[in-house]
Amino acid sequence: MKNVLVIGSTCVDVIIRVDHLPRTEENLHPQSQRFAIGGCAYNVANILGRAGAPLTFVTPVGRQGVFGPFVREKLNALGFATAIDLPDAQNGCCYCFVEATGERTFCSIHGAEYTFSPDWMAPYAGRRFDFAYVCGLEVEEATGEALVSWLEQADIGTLVYAPGPRGARVRPELTARLFALHPVLHLNAGEASALSGEAALPDAMRALHARTGNTVIATMGARGACYLDESGLRTVPGAPCERVADTIGAGDAHAGAVLLGLSRGMAMPDALAFANGVSAAVVGTDGATLSDADFARVVMRG
Repeated sequence: MKNVLVIGSTCVDVIIRVDHLPRTEENLHPQSQRFAIGGCAYNVANILGRAGAPLTFVTPVGRQGVFGPFVREKLNALGFATAIDLPDAQNGCCYCFVEATGERTFCSIHGAEYTFSPDWMAPYAGRRFDFAYVCGLEVEEATGEALVSWLEQADIGTLVYAPGPRGARVRPELTARLFALHPVLHLNAGEASALSGEAALPDAMRALHARTGNTVIATMGARGACYLDESGLRTVPGAPCERVADTIGAGDAHAGAVLLGLSRGMAMPDALAFANGVSAAVVGTDGATLSDADFARVVMRG
């Protein structure tokens, strides 16, 4: 298997289940609230690390405040993650409002988990990574330019960039520098439209492909995913989902499964079919993390 580098956040998801999102001045009684480990980069790394892929996961965690100790405890229980220790910093969290339909809305407070320092990469000087993953949330932060600068000089075979829901807010010059690295883009239809300025998904993907010169992957929920490369636009049908618990982490898990499939030597259509099945399983579970039984059934047998 090929090795994968993942850089980015591990945070606390504060999952709040409500019948519907509150209106101004409305007083709701949530059904439940709980803490869970999450974060875009963590959700990607979790698929790779639990599957035994050769993974390097660079994720900063602060010691201060409520959320950092929770994250550190969870990470220490995993065999694939060693946190970058930031003793004077605090982690933020992501408030995940889950409606009765299973759709989620995020309100994120960013802390140490979204920062980056090139000093953290010193242990990997001179090392080649077959794949690397970064998310637009980290690039948007004040240390995003340092992250892009490091990527520009790193020895990476294929960069996978997930712009995310705020990708269009990343400074245009940083987006241009990232696109100059010819990344594979992983996003959903709404993100593709926002980033490209094109309303129709095929047009959005063509516009983005013209800028990156590499494959563009767009997830389409229950309809599966499509991708555009030099041979044209193709659709890979979605996998059945028995129940919709929530959509937290489904897109991240899809990206992690694509990376896992590619690291195993799968062709892109097969990697997407595999990722569609993993994403459907995540939609059917509470939160972003599959149970051990579901992980063995969906990921390890994939």
